[in-house]
Amino acid sequence: MEELFLKSLLIVCAYLLGSVPTAVWVGKFFYGIDIRDHGSGNAGATNTFRVLGKKAGIPVFIIDVAKGYMAVRLSFWLVLLNPGTDPFINFQLLLGVAAFIGHLFPVFAGFRGGKGVATLFGVVLALHSFAALISIGIFIIVLLISKYVSLSSIIAGITFPILIIFVFPVTTESLLIFSVLIATLLILTHQKNIGRLLRKEESKVYLIRKDRPINKN
Repeated sequence: MEELFLKSLLIVCAYLLGSVPTAVWVGKFFYGIDIRDHGSGNAGATNTFRVLGKKAGIPVFIIDVAKGYMAVRLSFWLVLLNPGTDPFINFQLLLGVAAFIGHLFPVFAGFRGGKGVATLFGVVLALHSFAALISIGIFIIVLLISKYVSLSSIIAGITFPILIIFVFPVTTESLLIFSVLIATLLILTHQKNIGRLLRKEESKVYLIRKDRPINKN
């Protein structure tokens, strides 16, 4: 009974971590806008980069990654499970999913969040650091070449399960399934972006370009 209570409490904490609406708070406190009323309308790092530039986008990205990472690390408070075992990894996945859901439907921002790409990266970084770092390297390379965050996110998301399945000796079935679901979810949540990419209407992000002040009109 005590273990069930502690698990439930940690899952709720993971959801609350994910619910921290970084992009919304940064937009309102420092720029006087609701980021969800501009750009793509998503409360995430990508839209923050697009609307407010690097000075706002970079902190939002870092904090959103930290939300996912810290949520998974809550698993170490559950001393009844041994790290590295399948039950422990399964619980870590539950915490990661809770944080991701929190980002999508944040209780602190009227349940209107973002797509959760940065938070998902924090989750996979905590679950499998090597595969996550290689995936983010792929993301950066594609972004520098294409200037499309959506395309970079999709390719990086597909890279992660390929690494988990074919490169690293991962045997935990739930983690393998989770990695495939991540790639599938990224494709599903970026369907509009894919359409805009095919029509060559997708907005580009220039990492080395100076930020421009937002036009609130």
